[in-house]
Amino acid sequence: MKLPLTFYENHDTITLAQRLLGCELVHESPEGTTAGIIVETEAYLTGDPACHAYRRKTARNAAMFGPAGTLYVYLIYGFYHCLNVVTGPEDVGEAVLIRALEPTEGINLMGERRNLDPATKAGLRGLTSGPGKLVIAMGISRDHNFWSLTESGIYIRPSVRNDIDIVTTTRIGITQGSDLPYRFYVKGNRFVSKP
Repeated sequence: MKLPLTFYENHDTITLAQRLLGCELVHESPEGTTAGIIVETEAYLTGDPACHAYRRKTARNAAMFGPAGTLYVYLIYGFYHCLNVVTGPEDVGEAVLIRALEPTEGINLMGERRNLDPATKAGLRGLTSGPGKLVIAMGISRDHNFWSLTESGIYIRPSVRNDIDIVTTTRIGITQGSDLPYRFYVKGNRFVSKP
């Protein structure tokens, strides 16, 4: 069951970043289905200097200004893509970065995409323990930018875990806004990315 549009529309960005923890990201692709429980997120708000929408709407960040529940996929370091869930009202420019997943389905396909052996402990953890890693493992690319999480083969299922302990801390890999407590992760989960 996909999360309904109201899930994305009825929560502010910080709350949504926390509520996505424990939910399951799914991609039904021609190669097969892959899925993983969201275990780490970061929130990016309009007035936040680290947010891509901080200055203005551009061709690169246009998806971020779309309706809540839209995918915003962008390229970083000229090589890796990152997956974000657009939040807030249309034309505002806020999103939640999905930083890490705990693989649940299509693990062998993820391993092929990442060139890792998921049969090993290090290989399994390495599949989705970072934003660039999880996008490769899930078969997500810039082609999925602007896709709807409620009307496409990429969607999020409701939380499968209700007993999670959430850690709130500062975000990783940014220089501006690095002091803001907008990173959230599942305490003790081994798939959380390392700073």
